[in-house]
Amino acid sequence: MTMIIKHIPNSITSLNLLSGCVSIVLALNGQPQAAALFILLAALFDFLDGLAARVLHAYSPIGKELDSLADVVSFGVAPAMILYHSLIGLAETTHSSPYWAWFAFLLPVASALRLAKFNVDNRQDHFFLGLPTPANALFWAFGMAYSFDADAFPFFYPLYLLPLILIFAGLMVSEVPMFSLKFKNLSWKENKRTWLFLTGCLILMVLLGWEGISACIGLYIVLSLITGKALKYTK
Repeated sequence: MTMIIKHIPNSITSLNLLSGCVSIVLALNGQPQAAALFILLAALFDFLDGLAARVLHAYSPIGKELDSLADVVSFGVAPAMILYHSLIGLAETTHSSPYWAWFAFLLPVASALRLAKFNVDNRQDHFFLGLPTPANALFWAFGMAYSFDADAFPFFYPLYLLPLILIFAGLMVSEVPMFSLKFKNLSWKENKRTWLFLTGCLILMVLLGWEGISACIGLYIVLSLITGKALKYTK
């Protein structure tokens, strides 16, 4: 029984990786909305494997490394493929250069660097340094699949998409403090920032539907930037 329990978190992590692989295939087949939903599923498994490890006391060095390897695929490569495929389609529509689409692959590179840094950084116990890879993935996956309007200034898309790619890649490898969504308890005082964020997300999702997920990530970044200095001193 002990051996079975030990492998439960790693099995959930493997489902995260599998979801990321399916998302990549769907993106390449021109189904960005379905691909985005599988990234959301991967994010759910990413949350559940950590929860299972804590509840079952089933931590392991292999589990930590497996989690990062799965995240590179699901939250690095998969959203980049959605972005890449969308930019290639936009280039064909506007008869512009397809080479802009290659900038999408800055995201998995930054994701890998961010995850490697996280694995050797013991400062990130109650907050993150840099944008977490799932947040980056959800922003791009749902932003491109549900929110992106190819008819809005199509010939000028490099002027706003490429700087945005650079900003998000930079945020992932930065030292900017970002708050964690982990609850130590349910009190308002100790989790005020998280409760405000979740309330804002609920409103955005009701108003915008799936498009609200990208808006939620924007809200997360703004709240983190506003309260960032206090995070390092909040235990």
